[in-house]
Amino acid sequence: MLAPVASASFENDLEHIEVLAATPVTNAALLARNLQFIYERASKARFADYDVAGIARQAPQLMYRLFDLRVGLRDHLGHYEMLGLMTPEVTQGFRDVFRVLRYVSDMLGEITTGHPRTNESGYLLRGFTGTDNNTLVNYTFYRNGTAQHFRSGDVVLVRGTAHNSAAIARIGDVDSQFSHIGIVYIDPAGDHWMVESLIEDGATITPLAKALDHNIVRAVLYRHRDADLAARAAKYIFDYVAASRAKGGKRILYDFSMRTDDTRNLFCSKLVRLAYERGSFGMFVLPTYPTRIARKNKDFLDRVGVATDLTFAPADIDMESGFDLVAEWQDYRDTAGIRLQDFTMDKLFEWMEKYNYRFEETTAIKLVSRLGRFSAHFSDSAKDVLSSVFPRVPINMPRKTVAVVAMLHKTAEPIYRELMKLNQDSVAETGIPLHGLDVMAALESIREREGDRIGYLVRRRD
Repeated sequence: MLAPVASASFENDLEHIEVLAATPVTNAALLARNLQFIYERASKARFADYDVAGIARQAPQLMYRLFDLRVGLRDHLGHYEMLGLMTPEVTQGFRDVFRVLRYVSDMLGEITTGHPRTNESGYLLRGFTGTDNNTLVNYTFYRNGTAQHFRSGDVVLVRGTAHNSAAIARIGDVDSQFSHIGIVYIDPAGDHWMVESLIEDGATITPLAKALDHNIVRAVLYRHRDADLAARAAKYIFDYVAASRAKGGKRILYDFSMRTDDTRNLFCSKLVRLAYERGSFGMFVLPTYPTRIARKNKDFLDRVGVATDLTFAPADIDMESGFDLVAEWQDYRDTAGIRLQDFTMDKLFEWMEKYNYRFEETTAIKLVSRLGRFSAHFSDSAKDVLSSVFPRVPINMPRKTVAVVAMLHKTAEPIYRELMKLNQDSVAETGIPLHGLDVMAALESIREREGDRIGYLVRRRD
């Protein structure tokens, strides 16, 4: 996967990039070049160039080496900041390398476990559980063979299975693999809670075990190095959200604008930002490297309600030198699925920009979106009963947003299923998941086949 040379061994190529990643640098241009080199070798090469059976046998060790490589690169962020090397090119280089090495590790897990979910009756594991090297642990925090000893103030970055999760992960100028973030609070009785802001419910408090059991495929645990600051942040936001949900309190709704300068409503990252800002008495404000909104999908963003060019995206926490990466978990039965969702969303947004495709509402979509808006005024129990008919729509979600989310799902779903079939065929025939380049080629073939209408996307010729 790490070099397009048929005779090369995976382990030797991995060692090559490990050496490169550990090489001291004194200027930003050299650091950016090294990161670009690592990214290109990982993204362009193919497992088919290696002994797949041999790789499968060594997969657990190889996965940990890839994980340790990313942990090591993150550990250098503070040093590079001190040297003034974190230019936009270097920052993007780190994000690209983290993303592609996660994909490589996922594919190793898929090759090794060999049991992808193939139907809707399958179930996902709870976050940070499983026996197939699902949880990779930073050895600095390795205790009793597990990373499940959470601390108050820990931040959990996750990715769900919905197509809108892929869209959220892809709205910035740098693609990411994450759609949501929350903060852990441990109360005096020792009970663990996740404080988070959900599209459906706004700011809420959920038992941590239940939050980690909520249809997620990937989760990363980050820990701030200042334990006292982290504890204050968690206590503040827990009390703040609890008060809003108590009798007589004013609910904190989900903020679709993605703006960070107004805290009346909160999106998931802004909740974490508020926690640490108040916990540090205003001295620590996230993020260090904000996400610039990719205006290439402006039509979609306008319909969703995004009203800023700069935001705190969930994956920005990956670049915070003050947080340690404690553990990373993924359910390898579904990592191929979210990877295909990522690539599908890449192409949908690219087609909007390059070929002028736009979402076009039909009469049926208008009806569904109006009914969805109407259901927003039902009680929570009524919404749960009707969830199989109408989406759980928050009271502040505009009709046009309900419509575009529905159109996005109905456009992406058949494409995703076609790609999943191609991926399953590849695994059955070769033992190897589809390479990203092959997925992108398949997506272009779908666009050419579908012509001016791809689901609810219609190409405008004006």
